[in-house]
Amino acid sequence: MKASEIIGLSGKTLKSLLKICLQSRPVKSEPPVERGSQIIVLANGPSLRTTMAQHMEKLQQSATLAVNFMANAAEFRQIKPRYYVLADPHFFEGLSHENVKDLWQNLRAVDWSMRLYVPRERMKQARTLMDGSKVELMGYNFVGIEGFAWFENLVFRAKLAMPRPRNVLIPALMAAIRAGYTEVYVVGADHSWMETLRVTEENHLVSVQPHFYNDSKSEQLRSATEYRGYRLHQILDSFKIAFESYHHLRRYADKHNIHIYNSTPGSYIDAFERKGL
Repeated sequence: MKASEIIGLSGKTLKSLLKICLQSRPVKSEPPVERGSQIIVLANGPSLRTTMAQHMEKLQQSATLAVNFMANAAEFRQIKPRYYVLADPHFFEGLSHENVKDLWQNLRAVDWSMRLYVPRERMKQARTLMDGSKVELMGYNFVGIEGFAWFENLVFRAKLAMPRPRNVLIPALMAAIRAGYTEVYVVGADHSWMETLRVTEENHLVSVQPHFYNDSKSEQLRSATEYRGYRLHQILDSFKIAFESYHHLRRYADKHNIHIYNSTPGSYIDAFERKGL
């Protein structure tokens, strides 16, 4: 390793250590599943529609983890995910939006064994929103870090941090690993965001990212204006961080003999081995 690389990683490690000291706290551990157990992580990309049509029986018979607005889809109650992960502040700050209202109503109505992961600092609010529900709540440290590989391995294993989470799939994969699964299949992770970007004649950046479900009109409007005020290079840098984070996660998984398979047709993620369901 070159001296410049050592200096750069040292700076990142020290910065991450300070971030952990300020933002992270120990979180509750859960009993792990049997070694070698498999789980399917359901991201919300448009390809999930095809995957559900072709593999619904397998999804119903497998341990699954869902994210974001999956609970608003009819298939949610068919698949009955064992785990659910929320990360975006919008789910806790946009409670007046109809999609968000429906989400919490549908999560409260879950009548099967399910564990809901939310950022640790949102646990108190989540308990209020899920009052009366049988869903088990778990907090996680929504703290993204980077640094030397040994340092990342240490803090990821201690559940104090994760690779920089530019989208919900990073905390979802970390939750699957945290639960003890050693074979993780990812579907619906198209990540074809670059195909959705455009710049208007007024130099406004627009990116309407499709999902497997149909967004409400209010959600479509929010998505269409979400990048207003950002510059293209800022968004591309965010994409770069997202894809790079998967390689950090792959390195951590490999060290602990955890296999993450990308089962999403046409996915842009290049960090994980491709393997169909």
